[in-house]
Amino acid sequence: MRGWIILGAGAGLLYYLATETNKLDEPMAQADALMQKAERKLDSMTGTKIIKVDNHLSQLKAEIANRLNKAEQAALEDIFESEQSVMAYKQQYCGDNASRFTILSRDNQLFICDKLR
Repeated sequence: MRGWIILGAGAGLLYYLATETNKLDEPMAQADALMQKAERKLDSMTGTKIIKVDNHLSQLKAEIANRLNKAEQAALEDIFESEQSVMAYKQQYCGDNASRFTILSRDNQLFICDKLR
């Protein structure tokens, strides 16, 4: 019985440290990084990996690039660098309270946002 009480108190303390304080944030981040490293190593050891080909973004990029000048095309390359950069652009510059993207003209910014929806 005493063992269960000690185990429960330990679990409660661990839960408190994990949720209410930032004492375990760094060790948890290290454990996540270690798990990701192990997953990548396992993927590389197994050889093949399924890669989803998404032609939608490349077609969209070509369609938008036709109406941009050189400076705007360079900014477009940065926007379409990865899926995360596209989502970040969409969150920051597309929407009701969107801020202004300085390199692109207002019309081109609206055009890109309309195409990304």
